Amino acid sequence: MTSPTRITVATAAPGPEVPRRIFGTFVEHMGRCVYDGIFEPGHPTADAAGFRGDVLELVRELGATVVRYPGGNFVSGYRWEDGIGPRDERPVRLDAAWHSTETNQVGLHEFAAWAEQAGLEVMEAVNLGTRGVAEAAELLEYTNHAGGTTLSEQRRRNGRAEPFGIRLWCLGNEMDGPWQIGHKTADEYGRLAAETARLMRFVDPDVELVAAGSSNHEMPTFGEWERTVLRHTAGLVDHISVHAYYEEKPGDPASFLASGVGLDRYLSEVAGIIDEVRAERGIENPIGISVDEWNVWNQTRWNEVDKPAVFTGDWPIAPRLIEDDYTVTDAVVVGSLLITMLRRADRVSMANLAQLVNVIAPIRTEPGGAAWRQTTFFPFQLTAAAASGRVVVPAVDAPAVETSQYGAVPAVDTVATVDGDALTLFVVHRGLDASTAVSVELDRDAVDADAVVLTVPDGGDRHTVNSAADQPVAPTSLPVAVRGRTLTVTLPPISWARVSVRLAPGTNRETS
Repeated sequence: MTSPTRITVATAAPGPEVPRRIFGTFVEHMGRCVYDGIFEPGHPTADAAGFRGDVLELVRELGATVVRYPGGNFVSGYRWEDGIGPRDERPVRLDAAWHSTETNQVGLHEFAAWAEQAGLEVMEAVNLGTRGVAEAAELLEYTNHAGGTTLSEQRRRNGRAEPFGIRLWCLGNEMDGPWQIGHKTADEYGRLAAETARLMRFVDPDVELVAAGSSNHEMPTFGEWERTVLRHTAGLVDHISVHAYYEEKPGDPASFLASGVGLDRYLSEVAGIIDEVRAERGIENPIGISVDEWNVWNQTRWNEVDKPAVFTGDWPIAPRLIEDDYTVTDAVVVGSLLITMLRRADRVSMANLAQLVNVIAPIRTEPGGAAWRQTTFFPFQLTAAAASGRVVVPAVDAPAVETSQYGAVPAVDTVATVDGDALTLFVVHRGLDASTAVSVELDRDAVDADAVVLTVPDGGDRHTVNSAADQPVAPTSLPVAVRGRTLTVTLPPISWARVSVRLAPGTNRETS
């Protein structure tokens, strides 16, 4: 066992409200996310519209709040008009973003109806790759205007009498990336995003708009891209996006387990740029950070092995793209990234786990067969179900873990939420080999506590995965000793835990 860890929680400390949109997800017309994922006519559980009932139940269980749609890279070549009207009259098109064939059998109407069943707020993306200001405003009018115009009456004829009322809109996707259809410089995109935002606000003043930030922290234009885009759009947009994916590099599991440190530094840099531009431009309204793509993703394998094969073949419908099999280590990292975003709730306004089904997703399916929970399903579900009230950042005194990428980092990281007499701690232990004893010191007496943990299952190893036939990775209970204001719990190596505490009623006392 390693040196003990001490966590001190001041439950009365001020903190931001938990942004429920932080538990968003992402559905892109990519691979088998839509077709053979959420939508599979003929599946034994499919409803009259063709959507799988077993997947819908898992989505509801996951507890996501927002869904970004329809892309992603896909949106930069997408004509939204292709996905409305009678299905048998919709065009079939090549999707250059993912070298696939798009049937358009699922479009705005079908997806919005499905999202409503799933309890998800739609976050719609507009195409600023091959299209622009006018097309974005036309989509908004079709979507949100009550009636009496050509576009709104077209929506009514297509079966939706009332407006969709979509509030959240993404102004394009990853426009800094040379892989993006319609790739632009920061000035080109910033000007286009500003003009699009201005017209969209003329059409519907209540929209919330997200400008596209850098595709990742390693882009050579990162930082200057954000400054330039925000100088064009500050005062017109409400959020700027961050995209962050993490993978385990050969021989360096310690750095992978410390991915939350990398995300925290990334968020700090973007927050600093936002503050700089707001001050420079005299902008009073806050600009949030929308982490609208984040996950664990083996990008090296995709870029070096899978992508070259995909992009030199035929143009299939719903091919199997980046269907990563997630390990227990991956799940612990996903839990730790959620801890980081909750801790930065003063700046992170929303986030979208990319993606929802099959494509680097917490839910997997087989055509005509089962749907199941990947390992990464559990930290997301357990966090979304319990994080409420205010965010409190505890003090942590923990042994250090050496990493090649981030230097020495604390072996234990945590964040807490407080909602009345309910305290929830989310804790990750990054140690690879030994358990650590954790004591939690509170400023109020605890009545009782319980915990669940995700870690290496008995008889497994840190690379254990769940499959259609076997799901060895699942949350298990963890004993928590309660004595007044002190909790004690032992965390196994490579573990993520949720500790739920019922506090005694009354005023807070100073923590000793």
